[in-house]
Amino acid sequence: MRKLLPYFQLYRKHWFGLTLGMLLSLITVAASIGLLTLSGWFLSAAAVAGLTIARETFNYMLPGAFVRGLAMTRTAGRWSERVVSHDATFKLLTELRVFFFTKLAPLVPGKVSGLRDADLLNRLVADIDAMDHVYLRLVSPIVVGTLSIMGLTALVGWFDLKLGIILGCVLLFLLVTWPFLFYRLGLNNGAKYTKNKAHLRVTALDWLQGYSELILFGAEKHYRESMSNSQRQLFYNEWVNARISGLAQALLLLANGWTVVLMIWLAADGVGGNPPDPMIGLVAFASIASVELLMPIAGAFQHLGQTLTSAERLNEVILAEPDVCFPEIDVKHDQSYSIEFKGVSFQYPDGNSHVLKHIDLSIPAKHRIAIVGQTGSGKSTLIQLLNRYWDVQTGTIEIAGHSIRNWSESQLRQAISVVSQRVDILNGSLRDNLQMAKPCASDEEIISVLNKVSLQPLMEQQGLDVWLGDGGRQLSGGERRRVGIARALLHDAPIVLLDEPTEGLDKQTEKQIMMLLEQHFNDKTIIFITHRLVNLGQMDTVCLLEQGEIVEHDTHQDLMDKKGRYYQLNQTL
Repeated sequence: MRKLLPYFQLYRKHWFGLTLGMLLSLITVAASIGLLTLSGWFLSAAAVAGLTIARETFNYMLPGAFVRGLAMTRTAGRWSERVVSHDATFKLLTELRVFFFTKLAPLVPGKVSGLRDADLLNRLVADIDAMDHVYLRLVSPIVVGTLSIMGLTALVGWFDLKLGIILGCVLLFLLVTWPFLFYRLGLNNGAKYTKNKAHLRVTALDWLQGYSELILFGAEKHYRESMSNSQRQLFYNEWVNARISGLAQALLLLANGWTVVLMIWLAADGVGGNPPDPMIGLVAFASIASVELLMPIAGAFQHLGQTLTSAERLNEVILAEPDVCFPEIDVKHDQSYSIEFKGVSFQYPDGNSHVLKHIDLSIPAKHRIAIVGQTGSGKSTLIQLLNRYWDVQTGTIEIAGHSIRNWSESQLRQAISVVSQRVDILNGSLRDNLQMAKPCASDEEIISVLNKVSLQPLMEQQGLDVWLGDGGRQLSGGERRRVGIARALLHDAPIVLLDEPTEGLDKQTEKQIMMLLEQHFNDKTIIFITHRLVNLGQMDTVCLLEQGEIVEHDTHQDLMDKKGRYYQLNQTL
């Protein structure tokens, strides 16, 4: 149960709604018990009165009015309890998703690098949905059930103390043993159900996203069978859950039936020392009403294994400490935005060797530098460290003369724009995809930027409302890169990081992209990452990396004149 402690703490903010829901549930259960017990007495008393002279003096109206009143109270209470409880639970789940995401974001890419996207999505959706069991199927039924058993015991004990104590002991015994029994029965299957649901989501997403490639390489059947196997396992878990639920109801009805028989047998000689009278019916129907108190509890603990497994999966993210921590206070600097790498060495947590080794690199403000090298030389790692995706093991990185460890996250993100090789297009309108770079950007500002990067054709039919992403307008590689450049223009940061912005493009599109960079980023501090040694004459300096070390660093022309390693690589083109 310790796994659920982080979620109980969130209940404090919604204590009123959750408490009101339990109060309404208690009122509903009390009305149900009162309705059954009063009906039992009323039917028995009316039958006895009909057989005697008391039929002329028996008050049929008052008990009948109470029966109708309790029935209406039960209906209204049930509806109100559902509305209040589910409203509070949905608000709680909403807050839990926000809380989970705020804990997840700082862990990227370090702590969650080993998790699949589909698995993270399953935790954000299915595992958090399972947390509604904590309140709706665990806390509320136990609290309401315990208080109702005390109330029912007091009600029967008011008329006959012995009968009340016996009924209370029987119900208390069931309250203690029933949850433990069905928790043990449903524990393993609940854990497997949660894990199989996550595995099914992962395999289904793999199959959908890679369908074209799987067809081309003849592997689609294998992935489809894997997805079908996951689905069959999930169906089996649901079948086991249904069997346990049926068993719980059957055993509870059996226990309730024997409890009713026991109470009728004990009350057969009279209730409260009186001769046999209609009060026997009250005791019998009060025993029948007890089944409504215990039915939700067995189901709650049957699904507790599933809830605990979901909580454990969520806790892997929520309780994890990020590798990179940002200060809360912004650093004061001179707005020069120079960049310094001083003795920087870095090794990935799961790596066996250093990706970067003793990097010393000075980039003045408004300086344009191209960092070149073959794939795996550490170029992209260099700008990841500048963005603080990771922290260096040795050395320091400074911006404007201050270590980036002293920059707050918002201040660092505001100072840097990134145009990556892979520009992600979100499922949304063209406006949404650009306002992520500047949420307050007006339509006129967005249109102006689109015109600068020659993306006017995207607005021909629906303007900025054109839908991009899945099910929307498909973008070419050049259009995606232009969207990335448009985001950088809107963000308007003093430092621009360009990670292979022309990779995979034809020569004409590559030339257009380079012209855009030349036109619109001429007053920025630019780090241009590429392994293509073309169009580098427009850069102020060129830095050649090999195996994580700086081999050469100078202007393009000087490096060519020296006829060193950079010159040799150019000759092989």
